Amino acid sequence: MIDLRRVQDLWRRCDVTVRDFPLALLLTVLSLLPGFQGNGTQISDLPTRPYDALAVVVVALECLPLTVRRRWPAAGLVLVSLGFALDQLLVYHTPAGTALPIALISAGAHLERHRRVIAALLSVAYLPLMFALHRLGSNETPADIALFYLALVLAWGIGAWLRSTRAAEAERRRHVAAATRAAERTRIARELHDVVTHHVTAMVVQAEAARYLTAAPDRLDATLSAVTDTGRRAIGDLRHLLDLLNPDHDTDARTPPAGDLRTLVEQTRQAGQPVEFTEEGRPAELIGSAEFVTYRVVQEALTNALKYAHGSPTAVRVQHGEKEITVEVSTDGPGSGTRSPGGSGRGLAGLRERVDALGGEFSADRQAGGGFVVRARVPAGSPS
Repeated sequence: MIDLRRVQDLWRRCDVTVRDFPLALLLTVLSLLPGFQGNGTQISDLPTRPYDALAVVVVALECLPLTVRRRWPAAGLVLVSLGFALDQLLVYHTPAGTALPIALISAGAHLERHRRVIAALLSVAYLPLMFALHRLGSNETPADIALFYLALVLAWGIGAWLRSTRAAEAERRRHVAAATRAAERTRIARELHDVVTHHVTAMVVQAEAARYLTAAPDRLDATLSAVTDTGRRAIGDLRHLLDLLNPDHDTDARTPPAGDLRTLVEQTRQAGQPVEFTEEGRPAELIGSAEFVTYRVVQEALTNALKYAHGSPTAVRVQHGEKEITVEVSTDGPGSGTRSPGGSGRGLAGLRERVDALGGEFSADRQAGGGFVVRARVPAGSPS
């Protein structure tokens, strides 16, 4: 059986001249058939002349240039117009005259340069044609001449409208593509910020603490091992994230593995942050957007705790409900003041955007005792 989709795909890949040739050939053949001779466009009221060898040349001059109506619209229009003029002057009145409005529409739609010049030249050439027909004995009134000219202008106008519509659609697609690229860059930058900031902050805090453990080799060794483990996890998360840029990667690289909340809390504890973790309800078996955003909220809040409240007791509470997931991460005070990388505020802004995109609520406030509290309500059941 013939695969129609494959045939259509092959046809679309052909050059436009190949795709336009069948129309030109069909109109040529129809114009030469005995049953169609003399039944074409007739401007004047002159008697129709029987077909002869010259008629074949005129028909070919009118129809065959349609093959290049999209590749070279100006040349095609000029040749078709010349053939049409000979058709009327030699009074063959062939159906090939239909090629003129087709060529006008194509020129109006595809002509890129000198549009006004060509339109003006064709308009000027219309007057000598009408004068020549009048000298041959035609009795067309000025109203008839003007009406036919307006019909030709309408054909050009249809082509110009198609051109403007195509240009507007192309511009719309460019805007959509630019917006899509910008959104994708923002999303990847946000993911990189979440992953890199959390791991690097933990490593810096652990490295700072190691300075004071030179007299305790066992604790120093454990701290350096934690730094190494954190670095390995950072590399693994970055590789997982960079799969977003691989078009052959089928899995969703945005989604963290199931059960990562407890692992995340344990990593923060290894960095020297006392964290109390409470989880109520059962998390969804399939990780979706709600669970992913919940993970990012906890991750960013713990990163900020390491930065600005290192050593301060931190509480993480996550409650899984049927309709929503609530998250609260709080610290009791400003912490020990250990130096850590400064923040740009991008993380909290990104979290707010994530939660708002799912129709949830997000807040990050300072507490009276110098600590802070991050709260989020994320509607559950959002597909990934």
